[in-house]
Amino acid sequence: MRHPIQISLERLLRYHTIHKEVKLKRNTSTQILKAGKFVRSLGVFRARDMVAAGYSREYLRRLVGQGHARQLGRGLYAPADFEADQNSSLVEAAKRVPRAVICLVSALQFHRIGTQSPHQVWLALPRDTNFPVSGNLPFRFCKFSAASHAFGVQEHALPGGTVRVYSPAKTVADCFKYRHKYGLDVAIEALRDGWREKKFTMSELSKAAAVCRVSRGIQPYVEMLA
Repeated sequence: MRHPIQISLERLLRYHTIHKEVKLKRNTSTQILKAGKFVRSLGVFRARDMVAAGYSREYLRRLVGQGHARQLGRGLYAPADFEADQNSSLVEAAKRVPRAVICLVSALQFHRIGTQSPHQVWLALPRDTNFPVSGNLPFRFCKFSAASHAFGVQEHALPGGTVRVYSPAKTVADCFKYRHKYGLDVAIEALRDGWREKKFTMSELSKAAAVCRVSRGIQPYVEMLA
């Protein structure tokens, strides 16, 4: 027969164990709620964004399992109620390659200049960086000089996050510089359509052309606009 003191100790131990488990579940539920709010504030996000904020990947797994978040692709997530639009691929690119800037025909499409409809997102990186491993992602990369990469960058808040895109004037100048990629006709169309739609001023275009070193090449086509 067990001693009454032993029985009391066992009951006390069970009480503390149960109390600890209840407290742990309550704390976990609270953290899940906080994680859910944090996810909604992010829009499109990477798993590492949650880890950097102090949430383990287990919380992300639970949020997905409970239907509070969904996976968009490898390592990329969004709140369950996130509604994608025509710019979602740009947001995804911005999240995956933070140093990149939307450029060339992708920037033309974003600014609604011309008729180009690229199947891939064109991204500019500084010349001294390595191309990221994109796998089967619909991204294309090109390298700009430090001055060209930093010039004319605009930030636009879109559903899911903020993207960096070159200004219309810089984009037109880039199209002339990289006309061998798409053809001169694309650059001329961008120049004419952008000017007609008042997407840039001649002063803005002149500065962008100087940075891209295409001032002489673009001048004959600018004169045709007069």
